[in-house]
Amino acid sequence: MIGRKKEQIILRNCLESPRAEFVVVYGRRRVGKTFLIKEYFNNSFAFYATGISNAKTKEQLKIFNGSLMEYGFSDKKQPKDWYEAFTRLKQLLLNENVRRDPVSGKKVVFLDELPWMDTVRSDFKSALEYFWNSFASTQNDLLLIVCGSATSWIINNLLGDRGGFYNRITRQIHLFPFTLKECEDLYRLNGVQMTRQQVIESYMVFGGIPYYLNCFDKRLSLAQNIDELLFKENGQLYYEYDMLLKSLFKNYERHAAIIDALAQSKCGMQRTDLAKIEKIGDGEPLTKALNELEQSGFIRKYKNYAKAKSKFYFQLIDPFMNFCFKFIKKRDYGSWMSYINTPSYFSWSGNAFELVCLLHVDQIKNALGISGVETMEYAWRSSKKENGAQIDLLIDRKDGVMNVCEIKYTLLPFEIDSKYELELKNKLAVFMSETNCNKALHLTMVSANGLKHNAHSGIVQNEISGEDLFS
Repeated sequence: MIGRKKEQIILRNCLESPRAEFVVVYGRRRVGKTFLIKEYFNNSFAFYATGISNAKTKEQLKIFNGSLMEYGFSDKKQPKDWYEAFTRLKQLLLNENVRRDPVSGKKVVFLDELPWMDTVRSDFKSALEYFWNSFASTQNDLLLIVCGSATSWIINNLLGDRGGFYNRITRQIHLFPFTLKECEDLYRLNGVQMTRQQVIESYMVFGGIPYYLNCFDKRLSLAQNIDELLFKENGQLYYEYDMLLKSLFKNYERHAAIIDALAQSKCGMQRTDLAKIEKIGDGEPLTKALNELEQSGFIRKYKNYAKAKSKFYFQLIDPFMNFCFKFIKKRDYGSWMSYINTPSYFSWSGNAFELVCLLHVDQIKNALGISGVETMEYAWRSSKKENGAQIDLLIDRKDGVMNVCEIKYTLLPFEIDSKYELELKNKLAVFMSETNCNKALHLTMVSANGLKHNAHSGIVQNEISGEDLFS
C-alpha cells in the first residue's frame, strides 16, 4: 500500500482495542477511502454493504439485504425499513459462524458510501443511531467502519452531530490526496516512467488523486495520457468534471457556479463578491455551499494577512477542477497537445504550480529546516490600487521570522534580473508599510527547477526547488 501510514496505525489500534470502535472515514471523491479499508482488511469483513447513488429507499434496502444474504443471513424477504435491516445485521453478527479478523478476532463491519443510504424521508440515520447505541457499542469485539465521499454529510450528521451520535464516534480518518512523493511511488508501482518534472506537471493536472493516477497507461507519455483520459470522448475521465459535483451535492448548481467563479480568480474572492453573482446568490444557501466545498477539499478559506477577520477569501485549490475549468469545460481544442506552449498553457501552469506548493507546505517547511516550528500560512494582497503588491504564500513563524514565498514555474532554473529584483524589493517594502510587520522577512524563492545564481539572486534568503517538494 502506498503511503497511508498514519491511517494504518489508527486501524491497527482499532483492532487491538478492548472496546467497540466506531470509525468514520471521509475525504474527497476518488481519494482512495474504499481501497484503504478493503486493502487493509483484505476484504475479510463480518459484513460489507455500500450505498447506491441516486437510488430510492426501497432500492437501498434491497441492496443492503442482498449483502446480508451474501454474508449468511437466510431471510430473503426485503426489510420494510432500516430498523428491520439493522435488526437483521444484529442477528447476523450474533451468529457464532460470523467471519472475524484472523489475528484480533474482531468482527469488522464496513458500510461504504453511507450518505447515499440516507435517502429523503428515510429512517436510516435514526436506525443507525439505534443500532450503535443499543447494541454495537456494547460489543467489545466489534469494529464498525463507515465511509463516504459526501464529506459535508459525514461532518454534519456524524462528526458534528449533537444528537444520538454525539461523542459516539471513537476514531476518524480524514483521507487526503497523495503527496508528490506518494504519486511518484504509485507511478513506479504501476510501471509508469516519469521524471520528477513530469510528476509535478501530472499533479498540476490531476492532483494527488489515486484513482486518476491509476488510470494511466504506462505505454504512453504524460501528454498522451492526458489526451486519452480527458480529451477523447471514450476516455475514462472524459465526464469526470461534469459528474464530480453532481455525485456529491444535492442542488449542485450553486456549487458549480462557485467553482466557476473562483476558477477565474487566481487569489480567490470574498463572500460578498460571490453573493453578487446571479447563479450563486446570498444567504444561508451560499454559506452552506461554501462550507461543503471547503469540507470536501475543493476550496480553502484564508485571511488576508493583517486584515480584519471578516476579510476572508475563498480560493479554488483542487488542481483537477482548476485544470478542467481552464481546458475541459469549453473543450476549445480536441487534444492537450494543441494547448502545450500556448499563452493559455503558460497562464495555467504558473497558477497550477502555486496550487501544488500550497498543498505541500509541510514539504516546504521541511526544506527550510523549520518542520518543528509552529507556523500559520496566509496569502496577502495590498489594499493599494496602484503600486500595490501580492504575496502568494506567507509562512508566519513563532520564531520571529516570516518567509515571503515567491512561486515560479519554469522549465529552466528561474533567473532574477534587475527589473524583477526591484519588483521584489517593492513587494517587501509595501508589505512592511501596510502591515507594520515586526518580524524578519526572509524572501523565499520556490521554483520548479531551482534558482539561477547571478548578481541579482542575493536578494533571496532561501531557495526551494521542485526536488524539495518530494521530501
